[in-house]
Amino acid sequence: MSILDSKIPDGPLADKWTKHKNDIKLVSPANKRLIDVIVVGTGLAGGSAAATLAELGYNVKAFCYQDSPRRAHSIAAQGGINAAKNYQGDGDSTYRLFYDTVKGGDYRSREANVYRLAEVSTNIIDQCVAQGVPFAREYGGLLDNRSFGGVQVSRTFYAKGQTGQQLLLGAYAAMNRQIARGKITMYNRHEMLDVVIVDGKARGIIARNLVTGEIERHAAHAVVLASGGYGNVFYLSTNAMGSNVTAAWKAHKRGAFFANPCYTQIHPTCIPVSGDHQSKLTLMSESLRNDGRIWVPKKKEDAEAIRAGKLKPTEIAEDDRDYYLERRYPAFGNLVPRDVASRAAKERCDAGFGVNKTGEAVFLDFSAAIERYGKEQAHIKGLDSNDSKVVTKLGKQIVESKYGNLFQMYEKIVGVNPYETPMMIYPAVHYTMGGLWVDYNLMTTVQGLYSIGEANFSDHGANRLGASALMQGLADGYFVLPYTIGDYLSNDIRTGEIPTDTKEFEEAEKQVKERIEALINNKGTKSVDYFHKRLGKIMWDKCGMARNAEGLKEAIKEIAELREAFYKDVLIPGTADEFNEELAKAGRVADFLELGELFAKDALEREESAGGHFREEYQTEQGEALRREEYQFVSAWEYKGKPSDAVLHKEDLQYENIEVKVRSYK
Repeated sequence: MSILDSKIPDGPLADKWTKHKNDIKLVSPANKRLIDVIVVGTGLAGGSAAATLAELGYNVKAFCYQDSPRRAHSIAAQGGINAAKNYQGDGDSTYRLFYDTVKGGDYRSREANVYRLAEVSTNIIDQCVAQGVPFAREYGGLLDNRSFGGVQVSRTFYAKGQTGQQLLLGAYAAMNRQIARGKITMYNRHEMLDVVIVDGKARGIIARNLVTGEIERHAAHAVVLASGGYGNVFYLSTNAMGSNVTAAWKAHKRGAFFANPCYTQIHPTCIPVSGDHQSKLTLMSESLRNDGRIWVPKKKEDAEAIRAGKLKPTEIAEDDRDYYLERRYPAFGNLVPRDVASRAAKERCDAGFGVNKTGEAVFLDFSAAIERYGKEQAHIKGLDSNDSKVVTKLGKQIVESKYGNLFQMYEKIVGVNPYETPMMIYPAVHYTMGGLWVDYNLMTTVQGLYSIGEANFSDHGANRLGASALMQGLADGYFVLPYTIGDYLSNDIRTGEIPTDTKEFEEAEKQVKERIEALINNKGTKSVDYFHKRLGKIMWDKCGMARNAEGLKEAIKEIAELREAFYKDVLIPGTADEFNEELAKAGRVADFLELGELFAKDALEREESAGGHFREEYQTEQGEALRREEYQFVSAWEYKGKPSDAVLHKEDLQYENIEVKVRSYK
C-alpha cells in the first residue's frame, strides 16, 4: 500500500490556486499549435474544456457517443448552478461555499480542491452570462438566486428547471465556434474503447465508429476523460440510458487508480418506480424543495387508505400530516442534504407510511407555497387576500413561473396535476462521487491522462450538495484544466505529431477487436438487458441506500457469478461492422459487471457511514451516519487483473481550515 501524492501546493488555503497558477509552466501560443489534445465526452466538463483548449490554440479532437454534443447527459440537470457571489446579501462567501461543500461531503473531500472550486465559481456565472445563458432575473434585472439542500444561503443560479440544458448550449456554442475555425475536430457517434499508453504516457485512444462499426486509432499528446458518472451500474437511475463507465474503466485497467467507487448519491426527489417495464427513472429537481413541503400521514391507517385508493392526500387534515424533515431537522427543514433526505424518506416508508401502491413514495406538496405566493400577489395588486380563488390563481402563476416545466413533466409522466394533488417522490440513484483518482492538476495516476467533471472523484467527498455538479464540470473545463494541462504539455513542444502506426496502438486495437469478436460470436440465449437488470437489482438491494457486511459479501460473490454467466450466455444479434446498439450496450454492461464488484469491495472495506455510503452497522442512535476517524482517507484502487485482486492505496485527508465534527442539520 502506497501513499498517493496529490500535489497540493504549499501555502495558505486561499492563496494555493493563485500561487500554483503563477508557478506552473506555460506553453506559448506558437507552441500550442503543435500540440494535440483528445477530449472524451462533450457534456459540461468536456464541452467547456474542448472549447477553452481550442480557444487557447491547442488542436482538439472531441469524442461523444451521441449524435451531437447537445445530447450529453448534462442537458438533464434541472435546478441550478452554485456560485459564491452573495447577490442576496445573506452572508455567502467563498469560504462559506467551501465549508458547506466539505461538510455536505461528510468531511471526505480534499480541502484544496474544494476551496479552488468555490474560488472559481464566481467566474463561471460571468462566463455563462457572456455566452447568453438565460439565467432567471429579479424584477430589477439582477440575476436571481434560490436555495438548495445543505445550505442556509441562496447561491444557486438557475434557468427555470432547464439550467443544464442552457449551460450546455452555451458550451456547445463555444465549441461550434472552434469547430468552424478548425481547432476542434468533432467525432460524433464514436465511443472510446481503450486508452493507448506509450512509454508510460497516455498518447491516444482506440474508438469505435458506432455507425459503421469501424475501429479507429486516434493519437494526441494528452487525453482528457470527461465521460460522466457510473450511476447506471444500478440499471435504474436518473442517468440517460447511454451513460456508462467504459471510458473511465478502460483507463483504470490501463493503470489509472479508481477512487471511492462506493460513494453514490441517492437523490430524494425522483418519480417513484412504477413497474418492471422501466428502463430509467426521472428526476424532479431539488429546487422543488425550496417551496414544496415533504410529508407522509401521521397515522398508518391513513397511509394504508391512500395506498388502497380510498383516501386522497388532499383529504388528510394538516394536523394529521407528518412533515418529517421539518420535524427532525428544524434548522434546515426540507433543504437538508440529499443523503439525509433520502434516508429519512426510506425510514418513513420502511416504517409503513409510504403513500403509493408499492409503499415507496412520500408527498411533495406545493399547496402552502401556492397560498403564500397568492396572498403576497393579491396584496401587491390590491386584491382581496382572503378570496381563496384569487389567491390560488395568483399563487399557481408564481409557482408556474419558477417550476412550470417541471410540473408539466411530472403531469405528463404520472398523469396527475401537481398543482391540485401533491407530487409523489422517492429516492433514486443519481450522481456518483467516486471516479478516477486525480491530483490537484486533475491528472490521473497515468501521465498525460486527465479526468474532469463527474468522471473524477475530486470535489464532493461522500455526498454532493445540489447544484454543485454543474459548478464542478464548468470549473474543471473552463478554469482549471486549461491551466494545469499546460504544465504537463510544456514538455511536449518538440515531441512532434504522435504516430498511430506503433506497436502500442496496434496491440490496443487488437485487444479491442478481440473483445468485440468474443461478444458478437458468443451466441448465448439471454439479452444484454437481462444481465444488466440482474446486476442492478443486486446493486440496489445490497449496495444501495443502506449496506451491511453480510449483504456486501453476498453482492461480491453474486456479481462475480453473474459476470461469468454473462460471458457464457449473452446473445448479441447483428454483426460488428454495422450500427449495432446491442453490441455497444454489451460492452458497457461488461464494464459495469466489473465495476460493480469493485464498488461492493470498496463499500465492504470502508467500515463507517459517511454521506451516501451508509453502513447499517455504523449509525447513531438517531439513525444518522457514524463516521470513524480512521477512515479519513480516499480509497484509491489499483487494477491487478480482476476486481477481486484490486489493491488499495490511501490518500490521507488533512483538515487544517475546517474543524471535523459530527455533521448536524438540526
